[in-house]
Amino acid sequence: MDLGLNNRVVLVVGGTGLIGAAVIDRLRREGAVPVSASRSGRDGLVLDVRDDASVTHAIETVLSDQGRLDALVVTAAPAAQTLDPARQADPTQVLEAFDAKAMGFLRAANAALLPMTRAGYGRIVGVSGQNAFLTGNLTGSVRNAALIIAAKNLADAAAGSGVTVNTVSPGFVTADAATEVAPGAPGETTPEAIADLIAFLVSPLAGTISGESIAIGHRIRGVTSL
Repeated sequence: MDLGLNNRVVLVVGGTGLIGAAVIDRLRREGAVPVSASRSGRDGLVLDVRDDASVTHAIETVLSDQGRLDALVVTAAPAAQTLDPARQADPTQVLEAFDAKAMGFLRAANAALLPMTRAGYGRIVGVSGQNAFLTGNLTGSVRNAALIIAAKNLADAAAGSGVTVNTVSPGFVTADAATEVAPGAPGETTPEAIADLIAFLVSPLAGTISGESIAIGHRIRGVTSL
């Protein structure tokens, strides 16, 4: 299926990470023009989502170099494995994780919304996680839930503008995802499967889908969420 992404310019924040790299590859195969951004600047732009000036400069660079910005994908965040389980309720760790993920998404999305709204078209996708729906890890829950809530607010504010905002929430991400799903747990998924979903959400085929939080890797088994 042709997603209609040929020559569409997509800024992928966190483009050197596990999910971001898969998104870059998927978009290239669709004929899009993915622009990778990361704190290191490896294979692309330097962008630190914790710094407003860095975010603004990266967006302006894409607009200057490419002449347009059709979509923004934000995968950037410290990996869950880097969070200290012994400090999962430590306010300092919670605040740092919240700023790096939820507020990082908000900074990047805010910077992209203005040029997208002016153009009358845009797609924004943030990567959250299914521990937003679970207790047991306060740090992970807060940073992911806040990202979803921020995205929904932005989506509602942009309603009718031609710009959509959605989030994707994987379970455990691994190259060899198991098909079994344990009770009370989310299913596993691969970076490539996440990239497939994101490619659709940033495409014109996604239409007016906006304000949605989409779980991938099977939403937590045994839990109903309306």
